[in-house]
Formats: sequence, C-alpha cells, structure tokens
Amino acid sequence: MQRFWTIVGAVAFAVLVAAAAARAAETCTRLDEGLYLCEFESPQKSDMGNSKITVLKVNPANYAFKLLTISELGGKAMTAKEWAKKYNLTAVINAGMYQADSSTSVGLMKNYGHMNNPKAAKSYKSALAFNPINSTVSEAELIDSECQNFEELKDKYNTIIQNIRMISCTGKNVWAKQQAAWSIAAVGKDKSGSILLLFSRSPYTVHDFIDIVMSLPISIVSAAYLEGGRQASLFILTKDAEIERIGGYGADYDDSSALQSAWPIPNVVGIVKKQQPGSTGSTGSK
Repeated sequence: MQRFWTIVGAVAFAVLVAAAAARAAETCTRLDEGLYLCEFESPQKSDMGNSKITVLKVNPANYAFKLLTISELGGKAMTAKEWAKKYNLTAVINAGMYQADSSTSVGLMKNYGHMNNPKAAKSYKSALAFNPINSTVSEAELIDSECQNFEELKDKYNTIIQNIRMISCTGKNVWAKQQAAWSIAAVGKDKSGSILLLFSRSPYTVHDFIDIVMSLPISIVSAAYLEGGRQASLFILTKDAEIERIGGYGADYDDSSALQSAWPIPNVVGIVKKQQPGSTGSTGSK
C-alpha cells in the first residue's frame, strides 16, 4: 500500500510539473535564441494596475551583459529607452539603487578598471557578476555571499554589481514584511543558469513580490533587488518588438491617465546579442 501511494504521489507531482511547464509556455514568447519574454498574471492581485509580472529570460550563452554608467561614460542620466537606443542594447534594466549624488551605487560597483563605488556593503549578500576573466567561472552569475566565497569570486569577474539579496541560497524569502508598496525591478537566476530580469509596475511590498516570483513557473533560485518606484525601469528592443515598462509610486499608478514619462537613471545593465562563431564584430562584453 505504501508503494501504491508513493507512485500516486510521484504521478501527481509529475502532473503538477507538466502543468507548470504548460503554463509557462502559454505565457512566454521567444524573442530570439536564448531570449524569452514572459508575462504572468500575479496570483496575488495588487490594489492598483494590472497585477502583471514581466520576466525577461536571458541565456548568457547567447547574450552578453554590459554595465553602463555616467560615472564611466560621462553625460547625463537617461531613461532605459534612451540608454538602449544610444548604445544599441537589446534590453536595459536598472543596475541598482544609487546615492544622493545621483551617480554612485549604494553597493560595490566596478566595470573593468572603472570603479563607480569601491566599497562593498556586507549586509547586501548578493552581487550580479559578468564579464569573467577566464573560463573557470560561469559567464554571468548572481553571487550569494552567504553560500559562495564572494571575496574570491569578485576577483574572477571584470564587472560586479552588488545589491540587496531577496531570495537566499536555501530558497527562502529573506525580505522583512512591510506596509509600503511600489513598482519593483529585480534580477534573478534560474536553475538552468539563465539570468531573469523581473519587473512589476503594479505596486507590491518587496516581501510579497518575492513570494509572487517564487510561485511562478520560472525555476527561480536566487534574486536581488535593483530599484523601486518611479526609477524602476525595463526596456526591450528587438527587430519585432519594442516594450517599455515604467515604474510608479502613489498617484502614478492611475493607468486611466496618460502614462508618466520614464525616469532618467544613471546606471544600467544592458544586454547585447553575441556574435556567432565565424562572424565579425565585437561580442559587446565591455
């Protein structure tokens, strides 16, 4: 009898997994090889907006990541759309929160020889890393300093962006509950090693947002907070689509009115398609 119920349980689990996969397939669109756009109806409805969660799944084997900052490149802060069009980026999201000088990251931020902020914030426990110095590490990684050796790994990547951890290495929501809610931009990693760019225009508390993305069929294993409120931004530009997601706060969520203008941001993460073997041109790694 025990064997029977074990088999029944295994079958039921397989059915749930298949259902989750089917749900993901129905809500995801292939934009290009290694690039998928998913739009999910949140299981938890927001008090404002459409309660949709946007997920851009990026395979680092097909797309290179770039950090662009005004501290390195000069000029003024731009909207995600302006960053994308000026630097020919397929997608752009916030690189993270910044200090009162409207330029310096709140956590460690380096790009090759340029230091936007050389000081690591020990309490953040998460860092997006890419542009590896050699092939001994993955092409893009969301480092968890509680389970991985951050001091060792940060020296194996040319680009490091430190932000506040949302999901622990044991799969737990580590954000304290709160009352305030706002739009959220975040970055995650799934079981396959793909990087997930996450966005919600509808306001949620950060704790609830984490619970929501963990419930989605995206196999997320880690995540870090990038930005919230009006500064939160996501822009996607392919040959077939132009998609802009703009954050809001307070009265900004009234979707019956004209959509507010996007907020200029000083530091962004962008992606560019890698050149195929045998083709000419840069891979866009820097």
